Amino acid sequence: MAQAAATIRVDVPPERLHAMVADVTRIPEWSPETVRTSWTGGATEARPGARFKGQNRFGRLRWSTTVEVEACEPGRELVFSTIVMGRPHTRWRYRFEPVDGGTEVTESYETVNELRQPVRAIVDLVFRRHEEWMPENLRRSLERLKAVAERPAPPA
Repeated sequence: MAQAAATIRVDVPPERLHAMVADVTRIPEWSPETVRTSWTGGATEARPGARFKGQNRFGRLRWSTTVEVEACEPGRELVFSTIVMGRPHTRWRYRFEPVDGGTEVTESYETVNELRQPVRAIVDLVFRRHEEWMPENLRRSLERLKAVAERPAPPA
């Protein structure tokens, strides 16, 4: 089972940072892999059971995923899982901890259900470099999130 995590300090309050991440339509602003996200099934905000579609790329590979929100606690945590073959496959978690006027945010993922053969063999072949890249992907994602969150507001 694959897993990785990264943590960074961001100079904004946890509630504000959580609100940014919970607006999943903004994920492409900081994700090195996700290029587009949109709510599905009438969902318009992060809450347990809400679903969205993610379109991703890694090198030449392109794919889309259905994603379901599992937990959303403002200022504390956001958890969602990709759905593959009708069940959760990869769980993504953001945790927000207040620190000295800012936030320590941790982004992590873990595989929660292995794919069945022969699908597993195909995914392993096609995405073999992807798992090696994921720790770097998490670090870059958090660095970009920090840059977006700390960007000064435009003058009024």
